Amino acid sequence: MTTQVIFKIDQKLKDRAMKKAQGEGIPFASVLKLATRAYVDGQLDIGVVSNELFNLKTRREISQTLKEIEIGKGLSPRFKNAREVMAYLKKA
Repeated sequence: MTTQVIFKIDQKLKDRAMKKAQGEGIPFASVLKLATRAYVDGQLDIGVVSNELFNLKTRREISQTLKEIEIGKGLSPRFKNAREVMAYLKKA
């Protein structure tokens, strides 16, 4: 399933982008689709949100924590209701 995206863009910028895409032999719509995919996959950094710079110790801790999350280490199980949560907390 596909969907349509509509947004406003400066006419001159659109014309330049379409001309460049045409020169490369691809439709402008494909450029927009590829750019969207690259953005979602983290391959396109538009620089709107600055990346936080951490010191070495903090980077190591964050990296280790992310690895543990990936393997499920140190995470509580899923709960169906509040009673299960309370029972889990009382056991710990």
